[in-house]
Amino acid sequence: MSKESSMTEEKKKFIKSIIPPAIFIVMIWFVKILETMFGFDFVKFGVYPRDVTNLFGIFSFPFIHANFDHLISNTFPILFLGVGLYYFYPKSATKVVGIIYIVSGSLVWLFARPSFHIGASGMIYGVAAFLFFSGIIRRDTRAITLALLVTFIYGGMVWGVLPTDTRISWEGHLFGGLTGIACAFIFRKSDPYFKYEWQKEPDDEDDKKPEISYDNPEFFN
Repeated sequence: MSKESSMTEEKKKFIKSIIPPAIFIVMIWFVKILETMFGFDFVKFGVYPRDVTNLFGIFSFPFIHANFDHLISNTFPILFLGVGLYYFYPKSATKVVGIIYIVSGSLVWLFARPSFHIGASGMIYGVAAFLFFSGIIRRDTRAITLALLVTFIYGGMVWGVLPTDTRISWEGHLFGGLTGIACAFIFRKSDPYFKYEWQKEPDDEDDKKPEISYDNPEFFN
């Protein structure tokens, strides 16, 4: 494939990767605007651990935020990490998001302290962990670069999994991150890194050449 046509494919792939996180962002903003305009209080729709009447919170908690500061602080990580996830791992991205969504919410319901847990931060920690550990496990230039970028920008996130502030659902962060790590191992063979011909280095071609063993002494005479 030529460089021009591959560039076009990459552009289409990038545009396509923006759609899922953009839809999610529109949804969480719509929920907050609706809540504000009509004076609703959606906090009660978050996860309240071990309350059987609150099981629906497992599905609703990522869409609910305490205030606009909370919402804004989650918006940009969702966009950045979401695009990275769907661009680099398009085949497994939706499965990864689904697993992080359900499993992390379920673990919060089972093990977190009694309090309403809300916000998309657990999803953010899950996707960030998935991207980081996928980059390490796969050991390809593209994934490692993304892993280092995630570490550089969101490196301070590691403190969010510790109980340093009772107002923050550190349990959601922790369970989201652990689920993301598990997904990195589960999907480690999905979405193999494909290089176009124009991207390949000379060493890549050399690696394809079979080794030649000269075990006949007469060859050197």
